[in-house]
Amino acid sequence: MSFINRLIKNQNLSPVKLIVLFYFLAILISTAILNVPLFWQEGQTLSLFDSLFTAISAISVTGLSVIPIDQVFNTAGYFALSFIFQLGGIGIMTMGTAIYLMLGKKIGIRERQLISIDHNQATFSGLVRLTKKILQTILVIELVGMVVLSIHYLNYFDTWQEAWLQGYFASVSATTNAGFHITGVSLIPFADDYFVQFIQIILMILGAIGFPVLIEIQQWLIDRKNRKKGFRFTTFMKLTTTTYFLLLIFGMVIIFLIEHNLAFADQPWYQSLLSSLFNSVSTRSGGQITSNIAEFSTPTLIVLAFLMFIGASPSSAGGGIRTTTFAVMLLSVYNYAKGRQSIKVFQREISHRDTIRSFVVLTTAISLTLIAIFVLSITESFSILELAFEVFSAFGTTGLSLGITAELSVIGRIVIMVMMFIGRIGIFSFLFLISSPPTKDLYRYPEARMLIG
Repeated sequence: MSFINRLIKNQNLSPVKLIVLFYFLAILISTAILNVPLFWQEGQTLSLFDSLFTAISAISVTGLSVIPIDQVFNTAGYFALSFIFQLGGIGIMTMGTAIYLMLGKKIGIRERQLISIDHNQATFSGLVRLTKKILQTILVIELVGMVVLSIHYLNYFDTWQEAWLQGYFASVSATTNAGFHITGVSLIPFADDYFVQFIQIILMILGAIGFPVLIEIQQWLIDRKNRKKGFRFTTFMKLTTTTYFLLLIFGMVIIFLIEHNLAFADQPWYQSLLSSLFNSVSTRSGGQITSNIAEFSTPTLIVLAFLMFIGASPSSAGGGIRTTTFAVMLLSVYNYAKGRQSIKVFQREISHRDTIRSFVVLTTAISLTLIAIFVLSITESFSILELAFEVFSAFGTTGLSLGITAELSVIGRIVIMVMMFIGRIGIFSFLFLISSPPTKDLYRYPEARMLIG
């Protein structure tokens, strides 16, 4: 990675700007790859702009598409797409570090800075070990998912080659929360197959709950096996998993209550409940569907949009404002209403800095999505609900759509591409990208009190 050091030194790029530059380069390279006819089915063509949209959607592991993936790309194209999912889902620096380590190179302080930013880590301690564990954990999950799904798909496809290809692509897409599919209609063919849905739910959860959480659970299992005592889960792990599953249950219950006698009216209660659970999990960033969500009622679509806006956990394959941001914001409001001066959770206090960061992320995210919806309302002819749903899906890197993606204008597609990119790099990376380097105050003014609220 001496190239990184030279680039930083010659261009005076901050680590954040360099990470964003790497994602830009990854998008350009992916666009060039997807635009090679070698990866297309015979007789198909793909414009450079559509290749760019697909590349951004793949790098941001969103799943929104302006082309029918199953009709345009061939088997080689599917593998090219799956590699791009890996790059975007696991993280550019994780993949780059793994390659660098295989070459026997040393990871320096600058590279550790980039890894910490890419995975939203506060310290440099244990970053290389974290990178190795992330890569190993995700690859093992994908491998197990591929084997299980491929064997089961023998019941659906004529040859083992096709079953294996479908199982491989579905496993990678679900684990990285990419939201792409090569069935042509997502998981609708498996709407009555509870086993496939169950496996997909597990894979999507593992991809969205956060890499640090998976590693902590792994370490806990190792310590239990070795009968070691004294292991404690971090406050981050407790807060993010609690918030994640509370949101998941909230979404499932609301969808079930609203759609049980509407979109799910022809289903028995247990299938309706599973469908509700699947859609709630999918909004975390999975982007897969087992039914046509355009048939859902307006209240359900609003709930789905809300969940997509929150997104997945930090340092995961998902986007959005992240679960911990939402949790800290709610805890701040609750504690302030109780007249408390600090935020206490799990016998710990949330730092004032993290509280401010949460509200900065929320305010910025709301501003960006509202601006995007406003622009689309001018350039597009769809309803506000359809446009808002598309924007929240792009920002949350979810990939769910009411079927308007391919019909957007050029400006509309550019807006969605920008939202997907911001959703992938994160709000703080976006803010640091457009801001000036921080400067230390040389003097202070007397404090002034404002009337608020």
